[in-house]
Amino acid sequence: MACITLLLAILHVHKALCEAIFWDTAIQLSKTMTLECVYPLMDNLTQVEWTKISGAENVNIAVYNPNHPMHIDHNYFHRVHFLNATLEFRNMSLSFYNASEADIGIYSCLFHSFPGGPWEKKIKVVQSDSFDITAPSNDCLSEEPGQNVTLSCQLPNNWPVKQVMWEKVQPHQVDVLASCNLSQRTTYTSKYLRKTWSNCSQGTQSVLIIPNATSADSGLYRCRSEASTGEQKTYVIRLIITDDGANKHFILPIAGGSVSLLLVILIIITIIFYSRRRRRQVRTPLKEPSDKQSKVATNCRSPTSPVHSTDDEKEDIYVNYPTFSRRPKPRF
Repeated sequence: MACITLLLAILHVHKALCEAIFWDTAIQLSKTMTLECVYPLMDNLTQVEWTKISGAENVNIAVYNPNHPMHIDHNYFHRVHFLNATLEFRNMSLSFYNASEADIGIYSCLFHSFPGGPWEKKIKVVQSDSFDITAPSNDCLSEEPGQNVTLSCQLPNNWPVKQVMWEKVQPHQVDVLASCNLSQRTTYTSKYLRKTWSNCSQGTQSVLIIPNATSADSGLYRCRSEASTGEQKTYVIRLIITDDGANKHFILPIAGGSVSLLLVILIIITIIFYSRRRRRQVRTPLKEPSDKQSKVATNCRSPTSPVHSTDDEKEDIYVNYPTFSRRPKPRF
């Protein structure tokens, strides 16, 4: 009977440990999903391994060594690929084709480096709705880019806080930025690409600092505190970083469009002005030949025309006729 009780206790502890696997990023299940894994340090990398954690065993997915060809397990051969794998293989993000519910679970991305040693990131794939819908904001903070942004979370005073966790919540994924176990005074090293800092000391509030904030840091930040009794409290802050560059990019097209419109109007006005002026210039030469033709028509007359000009009336007329000698008339 004692052996059975001990066995049940061991199974219970094992189950609890399996369920309490800490993850760095939670991803929403979709047919085409990408598990992001980028090595942030400058150590020399020797090998990277992708596995799926299934209970007490790990199922191999892919192994890459620069001295050997890429090896992908036959169960994942036509279902996964590496989008951004480079020659140094620091970016070994794993993408899925036609993922299904069978792909729900926790995945491990393990880099072997020298002299840093192993570096592991755990990613949890869950079937969930948009993460930001389940995290309504309690507060809103607006800051300018380039500043060190400080997010603060008031911790409960009525019960002792055991652990505090800061997360960035996006529609398709949740990333753990900081995790502090206040009872054991241990700090979690974030696998998130953006470097942040958080205090891990007993106090009335927890602080998350984002250095040199940019527009990419805008979004929802969740502070989760947990007591030793299991009680939990959640506080969500919406951070808005006003991007001057984005405003300029927004203003410049408007200004450019206004200038272009004004230029088009000026061109149209100029064309209309010159076209009218040209018409006037064309009409004037056409009238002059018609006047000249009318004058020529009045000055030129036919020999039989009875109309004479006043100048013709004043001209002398000379007539040639023969002269006859005068003879005396004969007398009868």
